[in-house]
Amino acid sequence: MAPDAFVSLAALLGQPHAVELLQRALGSERVAHAYAFVGPPGSGRTTAALAFAAALVCETRECRGGSGAPRCRQCARVATRQHPDVHLIVPTPPPRNPKGAPVIRIAEIRGLEHAAGLKPFMARRKVFVIDEAHRMTEDAPEAFLKTLEEPPDQTVMILVLPRVRAVPATVLSRCQVVRFAARPDPRLAEDMAEALELLAEVRGKGAEALFRRSQSVDRERAEALLDAYFHLLRDLLLARAGAPVTLLVNAGRAEVIAREAEVWHPDDLLAALADCRQARLALINNVTPRLTVELVVSRLLAGAA
Repeated sequence: MAPDAFVSLAALLGQPHAVELLQRALGSERVAHAYAFVGPPGSGRTTAALAFAAALVCETRECRGGSGAPRCRQCARVATRQHPDVHLIVPTPPPRNPKGAPVIRIAEIRGLEHAAGLKPFMARRKVFVIDEAHRMTEDAPEAFLKTLEEPPDQTVMILVLPRVRAVPATVLSRCQVVRFAARPDPRLAEDMAEALELLAEVRGKGAEALFRRSQSVDRERAEALLDAYFHLLRDLLLARAGAPVTLLVNAGRAEVIAREAEVWHPDDLLAALADCRQARLALINNVTPRLTVELVVSRLLAGAA
């Protein structure tokens, strides 16, 4: 993030309740040792985590209220990801397989534990942002739990999660949960339109169309399509229940969704939602993206038959 892209906590759009909670903690100096920023992708949760991290090390209140370039050296270093006391941990692919599923390994958690035990270098606090913390390997949460149970002084941990049950309850119980609501995402609407189009094409032209379309699907595209199918199924379930159009994620295609919903039974929609959830987890665990998409589309067609 370049300095001219700096976003302060006060300038974060669309999340007034989360911003108010965090600003209240800053103003009262009652900052928890660990937070869980919980919300769907696109809700601004990671941007908020970095903005909160900047506010925690900020030298002047002026930085907290603006949206332009940071005004103190602490925030400037956070904006360029060069602050020695603000650490961002993100999932990465296996060293020997750049196309593999990104995860957070126990070695990175051990590194966090070591860094947390050191005194701050520049600021009065150390802040650790663990983005997509649900992608920790199975052995990592237990190691991380030890740090949460005995947090070093002047250290704040921020876990970024899609839902509260994405990490073990023992980890979440030691964090203050800050919820982020879903925000309109034009990319999601486009992905849902593509998902509907693919479903219709395969339904009309058969498996050959599916195999042809899936050839170019990489991991990123597979994740986007699976998320689109999950939201599409949600919209179909709402349409079947007669919910208002305003509740649909893709309200702009309400008529198409209503027609598609007519060929589904609610039980089949619930089963398909579970299939999408399992497929998303399988993709995280390094299942082939193309195969995952083909299986999901095939099951959707079978469920709507």
